[in-house]
Amino acid sequence: MTGVTMEGTDAGGRAEIEVRGLRKSFGDTEVLRGIDLEVARGEVVCVIGPSGSGKSTLLRCVNLLEEPTAGRVFVGGTEVTDPDVDIDAVRRRIGMVFQQFNLFPHLTAEENLVLPQRRVLRRDRAKAVRVARANLERVGLAGKAGAHPAQLSGGQQQRVAIARALAMDPEVMLFDEPTSALDPELVGDVLAVMRGLARDGMTMMVVTHEMSFAREVADRVVFMDAGRVVEEGPARQVVGAPREARTRDFLLRVLDPAAAAPPGPDQDPADGTA
Repeated sequence: MTGVTMEGTDAGGRAEIEVRGLRKSFGDTEVLRGIDLEVARGEVVCVIGPSGSGKSTLLRCVNLLEEPTAGRVFVGGTEVTDPDVDIDAVRRRIGMVFQQFNLFPHLTAEENLVLPQRRVLRRDRAKAVRVARANLERVGLAGKAGAHPAQLSGGQQQRVAIARALAMDPEVMLFDEPTSALDPELVGDVLAVMRGLARDGMTMMVVTHEMSFAREVADRVVFMDAGRVVEEGPARQVVGAPREARTRDFLLRVLDPAAAAPPGPDQDPADGTA
């Protein structure tokens, strides 16, 4: 693999994801305004914040689904933003789960896992099927291998999407609000799978609005607003006793919407700022 390698790393304490001075603009709108962030190997980092704060854009810049305007991103010590990097090789080390499931509707759950292994990893069919079945079992869907997406609930489809990402043997998992499109009663099964991955030591960066998950599972929580990191720290500190007023205001609105004061006449209801 070509590309710049991050300095000052070692096998025991390397930052699996490192973001330095990341900026991203869409036209005249600056969505990310100088983000610095690290995710250590085996760490779970949850990114929270209001809609439009740049959370999903940050995640998409990590595997170059969005091209940063400025700054540098490293994954596993390799610079993703280096013009000479083999981005396909880097992406093979990253699993990503989106809000929408993006399953092939004409394929069974098992075949949705087999196809990318065959095409990207060039696995023979027998091995791809074994890996597919093992990962469907891992997410609690061994009995649904032959079902098509339309025969599955939203939560089951999302678990198939997670199993598909795991079947590619990623070193890092990125989750972009994986439960936001689900009915409330289906959220728990997906979060249970993610808790299991955290227990297994998977490096995870999770954009989420599930505050209980962030508090209980994350090693660190990053609160973003208006394209900047406002506060970051241990999960229980940021979610339970935030230092910054903006973080406290956001959490009040999320955790106890009825108690939050309505925005003033010159404020945006989405973020409470003028």
